[in-house]
Amino acid sequence: MTEMLSLKESVLVYLDRSGGLQKLAEDCKPFNDPQQIEAVYKFCISVNPSDVIEVDPILGDCVLREPLKATALFQSVCFLAIKTLSLVEKIHTESQVNIILKLTHLPPFPEYTLDLCSFPRGYGPMRPVSMEGLVIAMTRVTKYTRGAKFLCINDDCPCSTGFHHIRVHAPGATESATVRNNFSCMICSSQLKEDVKFRVLGDKQLVELIHIKALDALRAHQQSSLRYQSVTLFLRDELCNSMRIGRLYRVLGIPAHVHQWPNITWSVEANSIQPWEPECPCEVSASFRRLLEATAGSRWRFSAIVAHCFGLDVTPPGLYNTLKLTLLLSLVQTRADAKDTFHNLDLLVVTTDTLILDRLITYSLSLVCRGVKHQSSGEMFASLSRDEHGAGTANIHAGSALLATGGICMLGDLGCYKKDRLDALQSVLESGTVSMFIPGKKYGEDADQQLSFPVQCSFWALTDSTDASRRSGRSDCAVLGTAEMGPIPSQLADAFGLVIQCKDMLGEQALLAQTIHTLQQAVQPGKPLYPSCWEFSTQDYKELVAHAQSLQVELSPEAEKIIHGYYMASRRVRAQSQGVKMSVASIKLLISLAEAHCKLCLRTRVLEEDAVIAVLLCENSVTLKHGASALVIPPDAVFPCDLEDMDGLHRRDDTLEELYQNILRFIYAYAPGADTYITEE
Repeated sequence: MTEMLSLKESVLVYLDRSGGLQKLAEDCKPFNDPQQIEAVYKFCISVNPSDVIEVDPILGDCVLREPLKATALFQSVCFLAIKTLSLVEKIHTESQVNIILKLTHLPPFPEYTLDLCSFPRGYGPMRPVSMEGLVIAMTRVTKYTRGAKFLCINDDCPCSTGFHHIRVHAPGATESATVRNNFSCMICSSQLKEDVKFRVLGDKQLVELIHIKALDALRAHQQSSLRYQSVTLFLRDELCNSMRIGRLYRVLGIPAHVHQWPNITWSVEANSIQPWEPECPCEVSASFRRLLEATAGSRWRFSAIVAHCFGLDVTPPGLYNTLKLTLLLSLVQTRADAKDTFHNLDLLVVTTDTLILDRLITYSLSLVCRGVKHQSSGEMFASLSRDEHGAGTANIHAGSALLATGGICMLGDLGCYKKDRLDALQSVLESGTVSMFIPGKKYGEDADQQLSFPVQCSFWALTDSTDASRRSGRSDCAVLGTAEMGPIPSQLADAFGLVIQCKDMLGEQALLAQTIHTLQQAVQPGKPLYPSCWEFSTQDYKELVAHAQSLQVELSPEAEKIIHGYYMASRRVRAQSQGVKMSVASIKLLISLAEAHCKLCLRTRVLEEDAVIAVLLCENSVTLKHGASALVIPPDAVFPCDLEDMDGLHRRDDTLEELYQNILRFIYAYAPGADTYITEE
């Protein structure tokens, strides 16, 4: 008894020092409404374990090791404070005070950390733990009984009136533990019946959390024999709708074993939730720093060499340089900023060799923290099932695109998809959201429901133009006319941000180079195949991408004028000659490409050269979809020549400078008012 009094005194001291008593008084004011009469009154108290330990180490140990006992102590003290200060006259018994302790943090020790890769199987202490993971499924918000009042059926018993028998929800308890018809009176042992008008309902939501490493199995790059098990979180009341599918979170919660005969399930009652991002290396390797110094005299060469030497495990240098560059641009641009605004860069690759390019894109997927390779037979966006934890509501499972939130979703060859899947993809690319219809009758609701989820990832896709070219009886002409997009409709191609055509410009010579590259890798694995190239490892590229993603860039006035001028000129020319309307999305694409090239070059200010690369890539993309305009550029304008030696780099610099002047002339000639903000050079 003496120990309990001492602990309650410590609770009172802590509440006084932390401002908890003042907050308790503020929280009591809404409960004084005469129209509001409830059996249970809920109070959330913020608890800092470090501060509690300073007040009383025994109380701090109780908070961290025996949360139910600590809750009872706070409940007793808060009830005494409410009665002593006359804060709520309608509270008559201690059991009417429902206290929820919200922990600010936990000690950074292994005992308080739950690794979802190896979470315990078996009975253990119900101590608070911290865990980090990815949301892969969640239910709709449903109701649960937070508290209920019971009366004794014996009229002579004092418990037949008043608030003597109050049941409140405890962590890990099922609905039957709070409300059922076989409770007995603690005085006369008669049966209790619920006073239904005093039942207090709350909101409940179930969330499936899994370790982030589970996504490695979805990259299709490395196979593992490991299996990952998700854990079920119970979110209650104010925590409902605080988590989103596909996002990463750090959760403080209390593990519990839920008994539902004949099964016992292991779950966690969430206590507090915070968004979380894993730490990624952000230092650029020494090899890339040396390359940056060596190419300081040219504004085009660093990104060219980075793309030229990229993916040498899959293809020899010189092949698919434009695709390699755009893959890197998409990698560094796919991110969410501090304001939760998502930046992405979708790619559609038109090719005659889907096998090699599928390998190259799969290799690129391994460089990003969040990457998912979608299987055409799987679910792309979301699917429904019935909840298995007794709620009876719809459980929404994340598809590949939602699992890739904040990263890349690789779709592969679009020729493998049915029309309904392609239509759904086009809708998501245009709107940025996916809608989910939930039939009410099937999932225990009175009305149907339509939910929308934001899709925040970049899509990479391939389309084979071989069959389409053979059927049409003509070859592709990227300069004078449009290219065949394979089996996909033109509206879907327009929905993608950037279309890249990978056509073997060298014919048999390129095929021979790829064949030799593949055979040498098979015969001499791990041996450097191209000693003349700069040597960059996969880890070097991972660090480069991570660092470039973290850069905050700003658009210079010069680059902004080029982007704006090209957009106005191209919109005017194409509307007059082709009847094609350049949408506002084109401006966003141009800015996104320029920012990405700036980041890849490890700068924080978008310059004219970044805008020029963006214009060339965008013009090539629009030409593939709608035909050439008055700005006639080569089919592979960003890499117009071979880069095997220094002469090739010099020729590329000269060609890009010439194309830069052509862009300025195009803007000056066709953009209304361009002469007021661009000087003809």
